Amino acid sequence: MLNTEGFKPFSVPFAALVTAASLALISPPTLSAEQGASLHKHAKPAPKHKTHRRVHKQVGEASIYAHKFAYKTMANGKKMDPNDDNAASKTLPLGTKAKVTNLETGQSTLVTIEDRGPYVKGRIVDLPPAKAEEIGLTREEGVAKVEVVPIEVPSSDGT
Repeated sequence: MLNTEGFKPFSVPFAALVTAASLALISPPTLSAEQGASLHKHAKPAPKHKTHRRVHKQVGEASIYAHKFAYKTMANGKKMDPNDDNAASKTLPLGTKAKVTNLETGQSTLVTIEDRGPYVKGRIVDLPPAKAEEIGLTREEGVAKVEVVPIEVPSSDGT
């Protein structure tokens, strides 16, 4: 048998106890800034929003857009024109104006990065036939060692 000697009934209604207990289980504890910082002392701070982009010159191979891509939609939504200054790069931001120099001939041309690619190891830029011809790159050669120097890079907001 239970010993009920010294037992006093609660003066708080049962519903209030259940609600208070539920809130204690659901609500997270409130911590001061110091307490919160000490819990996360090894956490890295959130990266700051970059307002500019750093892009450097690249050296690698240039190739010529395949015929099958002529007048197809590029990454920026425009149609690829084989006679225009459009070019493809995997790493330069879309809209970047760049100088492409054939390191064998010394000939240069200006292009605008409007597409993504080429997707072949070692290649850094895909040129339309007209621009490839300007630097002395022919379809027979297929590729040429080039230097790509960004001249004008759009800001991170696209302007």
